[in-house]
Amino acid sequence: MKKIMFYCQYLSGMGHLVRSSEIVQNLAKYFQVYFIVGGPQIQGFELPTQVEVIRLPAIWLEEGKFTVGDSPFTVEEVKEARKKILITECDRIKPDCLITEFFPFGRHKLLFELIPLVEYLKATSPKTKIVSSLRDVIGKESAPEEEKTICDLMNRYFDLLLFHADSRFQTFSDSFARHKEIKAEIVHTGFVTQLPKITFTPFDELWNEAGLDTVKIVASIGGGRIGHEVLETLIRSSAILSQSLPHVIKIFTGSFMPAEKVAHLRKLASDRDNIQIETYTPKLLEYMQTADISISLGGYNTTMNILSTGVRAIVIPIGHEQVDKEQLHRTQKLENLGLIDSIHPQDLSPLNLSEKIVNCLYKNTLNNSEMFDLQGAENTANFLKSFLNSQTAVLSLV
Repeated sequence: MKKIMFYCQYLSGMGHLVRSSEIVQNLAKYFQVYFIVGGPQIQGFELPTQVEVIRLPAIWLEEGKFTVGDSPFTVEEVKEARKKILITECDRIKPDCLITEFFPFGRHKLLFELIPLVEYLKATSPKTKIVSSLRDVIGKESAPEEEKTICDLMNRYFDLLLFHADSRFQTFSDSFARHKEIKAEIVHTGFVTQLPKITFTPFDELWNEAGLDTVKIVASIGGGRIGHEVLETLIRSSAILSQSLPHVIKIFTGSFMPAEKVAHLRKLASDRDNIQIETYTPKLLEYMQTADISISLGGYNTTMNILSTGVRAIVIPIGHEQVDKEQLHRTQKLENLGLIDSIHPQDLSPLNLSEKIVNCLYKNTLNNSEMFDLQGAENTANFLKSFLNSQTAVLSLV
């Protein structure tokens, strides 16, 4: 079996890890896979068992600066150790392919370890293919010099770009203005989605014996570093909804929400026994399959869950106030297609949210399985099987 090293670094949330895990799980059907994970451990999140997981000393961003948490080592010491581990693992594994998630379109703060890694592979194993794995919307509007850097890095080191979107929704040329300058092969894989499965968890266990006439609302905000205001507003809107709409709310704060903010939410909900607050659940897809409404941010994985389950959804695209418009862009396109409702963060209030929830209930659930290709992880594995064996692409090119 050919060997693939898959590098994943999540710096603030956990979306990159969720998407990468789904891809890696499918790659393991055909390859010997080494999954390099560079962020902090997430309690309750299970990494694919069919692969060898290589955990780098964890590093992540807080307020725009690297941190290593309560590690006894400094940031610089951890950076140096990570760089050495990556080279050592290359020598041990001798990969046929290296996949870097989101790099070089982002992760430029990690050039200290990624450039030595790809340089080493080019020097010692020139036949090793280097591949970039990229979500549908890059997000940040890059400055011209940064776009040039991206093109230079792609053209110098990379053989292939896997763009994880359905071309009917978003093409790579929509996402990157200088797409024509990139020489590597570019493939639209379809969306990387956790596809719904038969629910084995008893309904009562998920929703605490909520009656058939009780509206079931699931709320999630990804990793939890942003989006606290969405959950706070939802809790406050519950008092308004309760006047005419029996409901139960399941809130998942995300593993990275600061403890003081979680405590604040629990205090707000302390007098409402219809609201349950948890940190993380591996059963989010099951909750979305059985909920009447999902309330969330507009990150890639959550919106893919909305598409795959067809749940009625209200999306609040947080995070575009400065330069990152990823969530806003994706949310607007989905709403224009009639697949979700949304509230602009500036318009978020308990009254507006409660009204949106009531109106959303009158909409039918959707079946999006034929509208978009949601088999992106499987398609990625199938394409790489062909690409690495014969260099012949079998998916559509830009």
